[in-house]
Amino acid sequence: NAVSLESEPAYGVMGRGDTAGIFQMESSGFTAMIQQLRPSEFEDVIAAGALYRPGPLGMGMHTRYIKRKHGEEPVVFDHPLLEPILRETYGVIVYQEQVMQIARELAGYSLGGADILRRAMGKKKKSEMDKQSKVFLEGATERGVPEAIAKSIFGLMESFADYGFNKSHAAAYGLITYQTAFLKAHYRTQFFAALLTADKDDTDKVVQYLQEARRNGISVLPPHVNASKLSFSVVDGVIRFGLGAIKGVGAGAVEVLLAARAGEPFETLFDLCRRVDMRRVNKRVIEALVKCGALDCFNETRETIWG
Repeated sequence: NAVSLESEPAYGVMGRGDTAGIFQMESSGFTAMIQQLRPSEFEDVIAAGALYRPGPLGMGMHTRYIKRKHGEEPVVFDHPLLEPILRETYGVIVYQEQVMQIARELAGYSLGGADILRRAMGKKKKSEMDKQSKVFLEGATERGVPEAIAKSIFGLMESFADYGFNKSHAAAYGLITYQTAFLKAHYRTQFFAALLTADKDDTDKVVQYLQEARRNGISVLPPHVNASKLSFSVVDGVIRFGLGAIKGVGAGAVEVLLAARAGEPFETLFDLCRRVDMRRVNKRVIEALVKCGALDCFNETRETIWG
């Protein structure tokens, strides 16, 4: 099914700073910013990705956007023609596309000319920018924009060159961000199982997500040679530890174990060893299974079973 872009729980997850596992937002800095922003629509998510970069952060553009969104600072436009272009970002130039639109609407640039202006700003060559400034001012004044306002707007566009980002890129990233937040909000247990599976080879990440899942009230059952799958799985609302995440086991050995137990569960360690290819499930694998508790189901202590 299509994921609705109007899910209040998804925006709530982001706004609360519940960002573990959410694409782009896991760093402490991004989490702090998104908590202040409290996104309420997809445009906020797109803007957040464009604003959380060194240039915009250094210029305080994220703070201006947040304050204007929440009515703590007035939204102003230097000229009425800017309103339809900058309304969605509360009067703040956030995207390269907005610079191109401003050049077209206020100064009569063609699409090609506006792209040349965008590239010139990115390169910051003074000679080219002086040339573009003249073209912009002439075009704007011809359309009735007062020269002082035109100069001010061009100055804003020049400063934007230090942090410009294109909306198409931000939107694509923002969609993945929103989708992960949606899944976390609506399918939390499955979401954590998927996170643990995706990072099963990164012990630090596995530990982090296990702790986060438990803080969310999600039970994580230990590995079990007769119940676990290769990946972390969800059974009756709880997560079962995946055999593939056990250090020293490996996917090949797990595949052999799963195939061998397909008919019936293993009853003892001897039964297990009798039914699997011991070249694939070797002594090192058995030791790893014992030490992590995956063979506790045989009702022997780990010391006894390994001794």
